[in-house]
Amino acid sequence: MNDQVDDGTGVSTHSEWGAGHPRLRVSRGDERFEHALADDDTTIGSAAGSTLRLEGTDALHATITHDDRDEYVLTLHGEGEMNANPDAAGTHPGDRTETLRTGARFTAGAWAFVYARDEYADHGRPYGGRNGGELSDQPEQPARPDYSGGHATPREGTELTEH
Repeated sequence: MNDQVDDGTGVSTHSEWGAGHPRLRVSRGDERFEHALADDDTTIGSAAGSTLRLEGTDALHATITHDDRDEYVLTLHGEGEMNANPDAAGTHPGDRTETLRTGARFTAGAWAFVYARDEYADHGRPYGGRNGGELSDQPEQPARPDYSGGHATPREGTELTEH
């Protein structure tokens, strides 16, 4: 079930901590597989201790961090292209770090990655931007719930309802 918070300013799409089956679709030539982002820190590279070990990449090519805002943040350490979230340029230190949104693409060596998270839990825009306009016309969502306990809890003065 999706927990939604309505504080009088509109319904939020915030869900449980880590909800929405966050994952990477990984491909190289004819090879294709999916990798679930089950850990708070995912390392991509050729080193033996990498969470996602891929030949032809740097020892530590990229990291994806599940941050305290329940967002998945990509940092590309090695050569590669990224188009994760051009609107977020400057929101993270360094120019090779971006918040991932469903459909974000990046590369590491010959490998291509596409980030996906079920829409109800992807915090980019409420309902994928279909409700309330696009980009500069998009009204602000209510603030995120407090995820410090590893799950969504309502803010003071709000109620958590199931839909």
